[in-house]
Amino acid sequence: MKRILVLGAGLSASSLLRYLIALVEKRAWELTIGNGDLEALHNTYGSHPQIRLRIVNAAEKQERRAIMEGMDLVISMLPASFHVAVAEDCIALKINLITPSYVSKEMRELDAQAKANGVTIMNETGVDPGIDHMSAMKVIHEIRRRVGVLKSFKSFCGGLIAPESDDNAWHYKFTWNPRNVVLAGQGGVAAFRQNKELKYIPYAQLFKRTERFEIDGFGAFDGYANRDSLKYLEVYGIDEVDTIYRGTLRRPHYCQGWDVLIELGLTDDSYILENSRLLTPRQLLNAFLPYHPKDSVEIKLKKFLRKDREHLYSLFEEIGFFDSSNLLCVEDSSPAFMLQALLQKSWILKETDKDMLVMIHEFEFEIGNKRFKTSASMVVIGEDRTYTAMSNTVGLPIGIIAKRMLDGYKDPGVKLPISEALYMPVLTELEELGITFTEITQEI
Repeated sequence: MKRILVLGAGLSASSLLRYLIALVEKRAWELTIGNGDLEALHNTYGSHPQIRLRIVNAAEKQERRAIMEGMDLVISMLPASFHVAVAEDCIALKINLITPSYVSKEMRELDAQAKANGVTIMNETGVDPGIDHMSAMKVIHEIRRRVGVLKSFKSFCGGLIAPESDDNAWHYKFTWNPRNVVLAGQGGVAAFRQNKELKYIPYAQLFKRTERFEIDGFGAFDGYANRDSLKYLEVYGIDEVDTIYRGTLRRPHYCQGWDVLIELGLTDDSYILENSRLLTPRQLLNAFLPYHPKDSVEIKLKKFLRKDREHLYSLFEEIGFFDSSNLLCVEDSSPAFMLQALLQKSWILKETDKDMLVMIHEFEFEIGNKRFKTSASMVVIGEDRTYTAMSNTVGLPIGIIAKRMLDGYKDPGVKLPISEALYMPVLTELEELGITFTEITQEI
């Protein structure tokens, strides 16, 4: 009998747990869920004969190791900051590990130890990172089999709101960690390669320099650059490409509106506003607009927007910036935290809302003296607020990879799911579950 441990049971784990429960029922395996709070889990999983619920403080090494002993596989859905410690435990206990998070420098340094102990630590297994790697490598390998030369690779992904639930001017609601959305793009410079030239976009310019994409049936999307596209030259083994560019997708007007928030200074998380606990949204906005003895906040914002951005005024009106009756925060906070507090009231998912996950790849390649372009797009609509598109696209590939590893797949070391022996069965099963790519190839 195989024993699986899932550490962490937050919102992103719902689809993974549903997949694993069906798996353990079919195979008579055992699933243990370790979490800091078990109250909600008892209501959903407490009576299942093949599920064990264990309370665990993930920060305590002894507690972690005690619950991990005797397991065949550990899946860490904990915050990324815990993954290295969990990986060290798995190496010591000779247990394979899956995480959905990016490989950090500290995680990479465990590669030799993992290989020495025959332990596979499979990272970046969700959607972005995860499905993006697997679907990209599938096309890259197909191009190479045709003796093609890859010249350009672009990849964009975004967690958005489904068209039927899209009812605000920003065309956005929180389907993921709100703080990460507010701080997106900060702390570094976006770096990529374009037509053989290195290009850099600082945070102040990030939402100005966007690229427009169209998907049949779903309309237009704008993409802004992710922090470091260059590292994927080595990851994918495509150093020969003239262009590599990875980014995040939003609907039109979102990036323009967000750029105004950056200009105003409202996304800054580096300092605390004095007496900000006493500010209403209107006062917060006014604090970042120029002083004028007579002009209202509304007039000052319109002047700040200038003629070329007047159409964005309704975006700020809609999220409640002119509210003068409600305080934003209970304690003094940074501008970014106060902005987050305001947006969390405006961009909340309603009970009946559905989210949407969109991924777009564009490949340009040459075969002989001809040049071709392959566009691959994936659109996933969530089922409800529990089994969201985000949860499904994060959890299902992790569950499928878990099954493959428990069935004998081995690749000791700190790895990504870019081996054809792993990504092909994962993509095939994802397609059976309704997560599919539409590919179009044409000569250009």
